[in-house]
Amino acid sequence: MILEARGVTVFYGDFRALGGVSLAVREGEFVSIIGPNGAGKSTLINVLTGVLAPTAGEVRFNDRDIRGVGPVALARLGLARSFQLVHVFPDLTVLETLQAAVVSRLGRGTRLFSSLAGDAQVQAEALEVAELFGLAAKRHTASKHLPQGDKKLLDVASAFALDPQVILLVEPTSGVSTAEKHTVMKTLVDAARAAGVKAIVLVEHDMDLVASYSHRIVALSEGKVLADLPPEAFFADPMIIETVVGKRRGH
Repeated sequence: MILEARGVTVFYGDFRALGGVSLAVREGEFVSIIGPNGAGKSTLINVLTGVLAPTAGEVRFNDRDIRGVGPVALARLGLARSFQLVHVFPDLTVLETLQAAVVSRLGRGTRLFSSLAGDAQVQAEALEVAELFGLAAKRHTASKHLPQGDKKLLDVASAFALDPQVILLVEPTSGVSTAEKHTVMKTLVDAARAAGVKAIVLVEHDMDLVASYSHRIVALSEGKVLADLPPEAFFADPMIIETVVGKRRGH
């Protein structure tokens, strides 16, 4: 098991956000986490990425306890979540954004911006990621001037620049036109395969994307796991769909 949560419970004061959630991600899997607003998705993601230590339960990555270790330390261990550096540094170019992530991975963050232009290894690795995501031709474009689809690709590419074993994607196509969603997702999946990423965890509202790419779907409801099923079985159960999505798929 490459990533595992066992009996994770989280309380915010008297409010229970998660109650005994267990989740296992195996090498080679694409696992989607879905659920209505307030189901506990954000809390679970914060637990899985080391941002939040659970009140009870275990979280393990490569059989190592990662409870509350923090996203920076966790990224160095090989589990990365997209940075969204586009929003933090909108004036950086595509290449500079990716270089910033490479610098972080190499532990050269104390001289972040002075490192970008003069470090041949950083330049080469950043350009390699840009090419993987089809962004090499726009490498000198400021990220704020990119189309929305390319901005989303760059968000995820910055996480890939950390050379992760597992990548966690949260709404990677939000704000992207319906026509572009599958193009963006296919690029992400193809890039993950080419980069040797061992597993993908996706948090997504778009059920067509979830159905198209998932090996398993984990549905949360009121802080608990309602279902953990392959897509065929998941979408064949109208009660689960009604609870999680609020309407039957396709209606």
